[in-house]
Amino acid sequence: MGLKLALVQCNPLVGDVENNARLVIERATYAREELGAQLVVLPELVLTGYPPEDLLLRASLLERVEAALAMVAAETPGVALVVGAPYRDAQGLRNGAHFIQYGAVQARYAKCRLPNYNVFDEKRYFVEGTQPCVVTVDGVRVGVLICEDLWFPEPAQSACAAGADLLVGLNASPFRLGQDAAREAVLSQRARENGVAVVYVNQVGGQDELLFDGASMVLNPAGEVICRLPSFAERTALCDPWGGACERAALPDPDEACYEALVLGVRDYVRKNGFPGVVVGLSGGIDSALTLVLAVDALGADSVMAVMMPSRYTADMSREDARRECERLGVEVHELSIEPPFNAFLESLAPLFGDAPRDTTEENIQARCRGVMLMALSNKTGRMVLTTGNKSEMAVGYATLYGDMAGGFAPLKDVPKTLVYRLAHWRNSRAQAIPERVLTRPPSAELAPDQKDSDSLPSYEVLDPILERFVERDWSVAQIVADGYPREVVERVASLVLRNEYKRRQAPPGVRISGRAFGKDRRYPITSGYGRSLS
Repeated sequence: MGLKLALVQCNPLVGDVENNARLVIERATYAREELGAQLVVLPELVLTGYPPEDLLLRASLLERVEAALAMVAAETPGVALVVGAPYRDAQGLRNGAHFIQYGAVQARYAKCRLPNYNVFDEKRYFVEGTQPCVVTVDGVRVGVLICEDLWFPEPAQSACAAGADLLVGLNASPFRLGQDAAREAVLSQRARENGVAVVYVNQVGGQDELLFDGASMVLNPAGEVICRLPSFAERTALCDPWGGACERAALPDPDEACYEALVLGVRDYVRKNGFPGVVVGLSGGIDSALTLVLAVDALGADSVMAVMMPSRYTADMSREDARRECERLGVEVHELSIEPPFNAFLESLAPLFGDAPRDTTEENIQARCRGVMLMALSNKTGRMVLTTGNKSEMAVGYATLYGDMAGGFAPLKDVPKTLVYRLAHWRNSRAQAIPERVLTRPPSAELAPDQKDSDSLPSYEVLDPILERFVERDWSVAQIVADGYPREVVERVASLVLRNEYKRRQAPPGVRISGRAFGKDRRYPITSGYGRSLS
């Protein structure tokens, strides 16, 4: 038994049905003519992109999908395809896979297991399927499954009971750290318990907060990986599930995977939304330094505008380090002092402020002066502002609305501060970009004399593990205290997280890399009495 099967790991754009169809045709034609493929398998909902969300509620989208399927079938007569696209039948809307052969759609499969957790809400849109789908390609009986179907034994068993010699799964599986081992373990189990090869084809690319990492693979009936495509890159490759030479890309280590995910997320968000480039406000600190190098790696130095906006509290070394990084990366840096607008605000507000002592109000005014300048440059140039805040700060509200939170995309939104440092070290180990002093000096917002983050927050080595337990694992205060953390610190951190939901609702989107990001993953009420009793 043998089958020349092409895995198409591609990067569709949500809602761009016609261009997605052309992408399918292009890859299928290449697979047939250049690779000699007999069967081409593409990702879940490739014609609409994933996730299409409430676009699925528009009848016009489904009309465009049906026209696109007809176009794909007409222009790929010499090869069999399995293409992901929604369709409607008598029971309702389906998350579907379409088997195309001899210039027509020959069979359709409806996804049986619809995920409705974390970032997934497929039950909002789709009706579950109940029947297996087994099609024949050059004598090989192929069972078709979609994503979550592979995580449960029953859909695979049903396909094999219907005669499948091989299982192919169409996927749009979002990236998160540590996901590789879990995926491989589940796929290996499906292969071994059914005694068949399993083909897993995953989407790649960024879609708003979600990032799809590809890493498509084929496992033999013994559950061994015999083919793996690269992570974070588009690729069309041939594999015979029963033998022959196949590509076997290595999986990146966790820090490399995280960094590459952020780069791809920035690149796709900027380019898919049509921005000519980005603006990055530099402070001389670690967060803006990492954001700058991510932007350059994603878009190229010519597409990045760097702006330093010093105040009376900005240290000379902050200005020096920001300039040094820009020189290393080949980015032009501009310097605009915020002193004139800051003084103008203080003068205007003086009649109402009176003799009230200075506090965080004046600190926030400085941050908002910077936000106004960055957004003005964005408006004038058409470039998007990248926000530089990290997950630790967003969790506890250590950020200024309409100030350092201003922008269109937040690359570090799901990156804790301790991971920010790890990623900076990882990037510097490839090529020195971030000045060493940025990595070693105490972090500071520089909005008051001799200010340090530790004046307002626990050390990040203490804060980040508490946040990971409270935000990502939903542990109680009592559980975290029992795990060895001081009660007064845990209670304060938990209170800050709950109290600052209103800020996070107004933050820009950012790349999701964890198992629980702020955004679609975590839906908490703004108005709530829950925080009054945290024990």
